[in-house]
Order: sequence, then C-alpha cells, then structure tokens
Amino acid sequence: MPTPSISDRTFNRNTMQKTSATTSKSGSRKSGDAISILTADHAKVKELFVRYEKMKGSGSEDERVALAKEIGTELTVHATAEEEIFYPAVREAIEETDLIDEADVEHASAKSLIAQILESSPDEGIYDAKVKVLGEYIQHHVKEEEHEIFPKAEKAKLDLAELGQRIAVRKEELMAEIAGEMADDPTPQAKGRTKR
Repeated sequence: MPTPSISDRTFNRNTMQKTSATTSKSGSRKSGDAISILTADHAKVKELFVRYEKMKGSGSEDERVALAKEIGTELTVHATAEEEIFYPAVREAIEETDLIDEADVEHASAKSLIAQILESSPDEGIYDAKVKVLGEYIQHHVKEEEHEIFPKAEKAKLDLAELGQRIAVRKEELMAEIAGEMADDPTPQAKGRTKR
C-alpha cells in the first residue's frame, strides 16, 4: 500500500488530530510523559520534512544540507532515547515483543539512510530522493508506533511519567554531545549543522 506523500499536510493534520483525540479520551496522558514527548518529536520531524519538501525548489544547497542535518540529528536523538529507555521498558511490559523487534530494525535502517544523507551532498543526483524516502519511511514507522506500540504501552500501565523524565534527560545529554562535536569540528560540513 503506498504511503501518502510527506508533503501532504492533510495527512499530517489528520494524524495529529487522531493523536490528540486519543490523548483526550484516555485522560491519563500528561504533558512530559514518555508518549507525549515521543509524539511531540514525531510532529516536529514531520514538519521538518514538510519544510524540506518545500525547500527543494527554492532553497539553496546550504539551506537544504542544514535542514537535512537537523532532521538527522532530531531522528538520531529520538531513536537513541527510544532504544535505550522506552523500548526496553515496553519490551518487558508487553507480550507482543515482535513490534519492538520490528521498530529496532526500522531504526537501524533509518540510521543507515541518515548516514548516507549526511555523507553526501545535494549536488549528487539522488540526495533529495534519499531525504524524501527517509521521510516516507519515518512516516510509516511513526504510524506504527502511535497506533500499535504506544497504546500497548499505555495498557501495560508503565510509569510513563518516570520514563518521560528519563527520556527528556537523555535527549538533553545527546543534544549537548552533538553540540560539543559540532563546536570541535572545524570542517565546512559542521558549519551547515543546526546549532542548538
């Protein structure tokens, strides 16, 4: 089944409305809990992909590289926090661990594509195609997380507030590490990276 284009704003709005409706109905989700943080990350990355798609026709090469690096950074930090904190907790709490196994494999594939994007440049013919495919891939992954993994995590009665605190701290650590790496990297490629 083909996935909707990452630039399809209607899909993004509908996905966000469904997520908000689920949150409202359950009443149990609080700002700052694990699922709220991860869902906010999803929304942020979706918007970055939409911006990139719009920029393809009008943005400079440097702007596209900077935005692709911001996307890569956001996805890497998000995936690392999930892999280190959220997925292990969910794996212990639910019976259907195949979902977590698949999510881990999807993360590995996404990280491989991110590395390819970061090691290339827009003057290569398929740079924009790689970013678009990454966006579609992430869109599929997000849908599975939000509609399958997150509801199972909520039903499992995990301490989502405590997981959220740990995820927030880990994300801050990872962003600080990345900022430090960029400050230490004198290469021109580092200058295109988004500063935090």
